[in-house]
Amino acid sequence: MSDTLLRVDGVTQRFGHGEHATLALDDVSLEVRRGETLGLVGESGSGKSTLARAILLMRRPSSGRIEFDGGEVARLRGSALRTHRRRVQMVFQDPNDSLDPRFTVARSIAEPLVAAGMGAASRRARVVESLHQVGLPGDAAGRFPHEFSGGQRQRIAIARAMAAKPEFVVLDEPTSALDVSVQAQVLNLLVRLQEETGVTYLFITHNLAVVHHVAHRVAVMRNGRVVEEGTGEQVMTRPQDAYTRELLESMPVLYRT
Repeated sequence: MSDTLLRVDGVTQRFGHGEHATLALDDVSLEVRRGETLGLVGESGSGKSTLARAILLMRRPSSGRIEFDGGEVARLRGSALRTHRRRVQMVFQDPNDSLDPRFTVARSIAEPLVAAGMGAASRRARVVESLHQVGLPGDAAGRFPHEFSGGQRQRIAIARAMAAKPEFVVLDEPTSALDVSVQAQVLNLLVRLQEETGVTYLFITHNLAVVHHVAHRVAVMRNGRVVEEGTGEQVMTRPQDAYTRELLESMPVLYRT
């Protein structure tokens, strides 16, 4: 078994046609290893979320190849595609993007379990287990999202993503909408879940200070390209690209190494 779970090779994404086309991803290549967190850092418009959508098959790239566990994701069809969608989950910046306000917490968390074909009794047990896993009581299952704080709603969104026991989770700015004290709690939760389950993360953020606390390796994106990649320590203490140095200089002094 290869240590590499996700491989992105020469991926390009164009929007529009002809002279009006926009190049959102420009020959992007990177790897994410099993059980690690790769921090993907860059300002708004750098291509981070476009790359995430390509990895999640929400939009097929214009060219290039994306492999998950050795197989090309663009070729997946039928049951293989359904299995892939169970193995790969996402946590959004705003939990309201994944939690329907009309649904109870139990129904929201159970959705990926239904898609995976899990029976009703097993689903109920897994929902309660998932809530406990993120530090919420089992009786939260019968309540609605609006009854919880922002930090609690993000914990529910994380429980939903983890319910089907995925191997890979894309975290798209999962703490940027939260207060600083709550951010730390959610980051610690994500680290603990990785230690307990071995899940692999792609952590997307504009904030090097945040990614420094959770990422084993960091890739920096600008204008649709990866301009720097290395361990968290390398990127934070010995940045090679001028853009990375700009990002570091914009960090609060509290977080600088």
